[in-house]
Amino acid sequence: MRFFNTEGPVNRREHYCLSPLDRFDLDEILTLIQRKKYFLLHAPRQSGKTTCLLALVDCLNELGTYRALYANIEGAQAARENVREGIGAVVHAIAGQAKWRLRESGTEKLAKSVLEEKPPLVALDEFLTAWCAPADKPTVLLLDEADALVGDTLISLPRQLRAGYPKRPELFPQSVVLCGVRDIRDYRIHSSAEKAVVTGGSAFNIKAASLRLGDFTREDVFGLLRQHTEETGQIFEPDAAELVWEYTRGQPWLVNALAYEVCFRKKENRDRTRPVTADMIFGAKERLIRERVTRRQAICG
Repeated sequence: MRFFNTEGPVNRREHYCLSPLDRFDLDEILTLIQRKKYFLLHAPRQSGKTTCLLALVDCLNELGTYRALYANIEGAQAARENVREGIGAVVHAIAGQAKWRLRESGTEKLAKSVLEEKPPLVALDEFLTAWCAPADKPTVLLLDEADALVGDTLISLPRQLRAGYPKRPELFPQSVVLCGVRDIRDYRIHSSAEKAVVTGGSAFNIKAASLRLGDFTREDVFGLLRQHTEETGQIFEPDAAELVWEYTRGQPWLVNALAYEVCFRKKENRDRTRPVTADMIFGAKERLIRERVTRRQAICG
């Protein structure tokens, strides 16, 4: 039985979910990529960004036009201001994903060689150049959790992408998507090396667009709840479904958390012959508030 997901990316075989590629303007994104643009995708935490990026990578690779790769670079956050360790973590994250996702041998050896021979302020540029050069298709690189990096490490990432930008598409990614919680124009990064605050916009002035992943629409919320009904036979009474929308306004994590609470955590509600009522939704909302679930978005009520 599938269920409402509240942790990590959605797995369509295990979770009720909406089509990830319908959550943004796919034609706009494909046009940006075709035009060799670098751009951002941002949204609050647990909004479905990673799920959408993974679906986009699969879509691009299935088209057969591009070599697309997703990499989560959040691990570089632990390096803080240490640019050598931080950029090293980014390079290894990309190399590891290329090995496992694209079945490319030699990427980890290439990463090790570049990091040993080149200073950290150019290592990412050098690695991406060496990685893209032999490819028979233009490369599209999607970097998740880009704004998790700290200080000079965060400054170095967009600057090295900017330095390699003129080499695309033959010797550098044709398109790069940076994904995070914030728009890069909102980055105000303290540089210990420069003893100054650097804005994200100035560090990444090659950005062509900044796209925000939106919340679910009212119809999306009802459609997600309907998947549970179709799979189990348990219905949401109309005023109950309306209350889910009223309490969450389509924030994806809240929708899933509220539905999971009422349909799966409450033992008596696991009787699928019992319809989900507005009173059940109200009770589930109150329990989530009492438990102080780790969400920045507050539940209305």
